[in-house]
Parts: sequence; C-alpha cells; structure tokens
Amino acid sequence: MSRDSSEPRVAILLSTFNGEPYLHAQLESLLQQTHEQWVLYWRDDGSSDRTRAVMVAFAERAGQGRCVEVVGSGDHLGVTASFHGLIAAVAAQLEQADVVAFADQDDVWLPGKLERGIAALSDVKPDTPALYCARQMLVDAALKPIGLSAATGQAGGFPAALIQNIATGCTMMLNRKAARLVAASRPSPATLHDWWCYLVVTGAGGRVVQDSEAVVLYRQHGGNLVGAPGSWLRRGVAALRRGPGVFMAVLRQHVAALLEQPELLSEQAMREVAAMHDALQRRSLLCRIAALRMPGLVRQTWAETLVFRCWFLIG
Repeated sequence: MSRDSSEPRVAILLSTFNGEPYLHAQLESLLQQTHEQWVLYWRDDGSSDRTRAVMVAFAERAGQGRCVEVVGSGDHLGVTASFHGLIAAVAAQLEQADVVAFADQDDVWLPGKLERGIAALSDVKPDTPALYCARQMLVDAALKPIGLSAATGQAGGFPAALIQNIATGCTMMLNRKAARLVAASRPSPATLHDWWCYLVVTGAGGRVVQDSEAVVLYRQHGGNLVGAPGSWLRRGVAALRRGPGVFMAVLRQHVAALLEQPELLSEQAMREVAAMHDALQRRSLLCRIAALRMPGLVRQTWAETLVFRCWFLIG
C-alpha cells in the first residue's frame, strides 16, 4: 500500500481456521479487486491443516508489506475474539487506512467489492461512524449459484440492532471513525463480530449504508459457521426451531455488554439500553409491554417481530 497515494487505503481483516480447501479462491479474488490500495492483515485461529502455509505463500506472492500476520496469530480464540483481535491490532495503524473491511476465508469477492464500499462510505462525513454492508450471491461449495441473499425490509438501526443483525460480515466495511469505536469496545461473548459492529455503530448514532447489489460469492457448505437462508421466511422458520432460549440469552448479553460501556452509546441509545435492561431484570409483564412500545424495536418482517414480542414477554 503506497502511503502517498491519493486513493482511499483499505485494511482487510482475515481470520483463518482450517480454511485450506477454499482459502486460495478468496485470496485470488483480493488480487482481482479494481481498488488496489489495500493491505491484508490476518491471524490464524489455531488451524491444524495447511492454512498457514497457504497464507505464507500468498504473502510472498503478493509482495512485501501487502499481507501482514498480526501478533498473537496461532492462538485459538474463536471467531468473534479473533476478528476483534485483528481490529485491535490495526487500530494503532488506522492513520494509514481510511477503511476497514472484513473477509471470510471461504468466500470469493467480486472485483468491484472494495470500490463499491468505498464509494458508499465517501458520502458520509468523516466524523460520523459509518458501516457499509451489501447482499451476497449464495453459491454452493463449487461456486454454483443458488440465489441472492434476502433483501432487508427495514432500514435497521438502533434499538432494532439489539434483536437482529442485518449486516453480513463478509460484505462489511467500516470507516475510520467506526473502526476506532469497535476497536475500543469489549464485545459480548454471545455475539459474532459483524453483529457487534452493527450494534456499536448504530448505538453511537452512526450510519448504516446498505447496498442492494451482491458483492461476494457467499459459499454455503457443510463447514459454515453461519449459513445464509435464502429468505426471511426461512430465517423465521430457523428461529422458531431454535426457540426463545438462545435468542433471549443473546439479547441479555448484548444489553449487559453495552450497559457496561456507556461511552460507546449516544444518550438516546443509553436510555433505550437501560429500559431494556430494566424490563429484562424485573420480569414484569407490564414493564415488558412498555419496553415493546419503544420506537424502532422491530425485526425485518412483521412475522419475525411478532415472534420476538412473544418470546420477549415469556422469556
């Protein structure tokens, strides 16, 4: 990455774990980006296959300073802690990057991914935290198209971010202000890195910029940590099968984590988090009904919102 370049500079963050079967295709897609001012920062989360060898070989081919292994690589932390370790590791170097992008090891980026995200974020003032996300082209293990990911129905934001994530990590890009906020935070252990970024940015009063176009080939295979149902209906069915226990546990941990870090939140978001905490702690039906009247506390569809409200009242 040339420091005197006038083009926006991107820090790409990649956490790997036994990714040998698909990693090569993802790395090749980085080299095919139409926006070329990027550096890949990576850490391995304790792989037992040849993942690290693939990364070392790519670093040699990409050129000096283009692919950087961060300190602490090799320790097994889990996906959320691993990505947070990456963003914390590059936080001190954010003066050398204008945008941070997350990459998954088993996807393939379309050539214009970085260029589209940078263009979208350029419309946001630098002192406003901003998060860009987009749709994905769902593909099978052999990259055969399955269909587009579901389009979002609601604009998103806070407090909706407490109960549903609409930003898929493999498409996500943060401006410098948002990246610094996330790096300074302490994620809830119950959440994934993309949901936590969405919570922090919206809780701070930042912007979420959604792209209706697909920017990645999102590979669906037996080893996915999180898959992508093709519609909100399928998401709803999957949620019903899981039941309220996991959902309510995640909600409680989101609320607890944010309540312990008021410096992350706007005054309005802090009031909303405190109200949710009070409703969850008191277990009063009237208190919970009052909390459900909070403006913006909805999921993407009316059916999902109805299920959430039932779970919230009984959970």
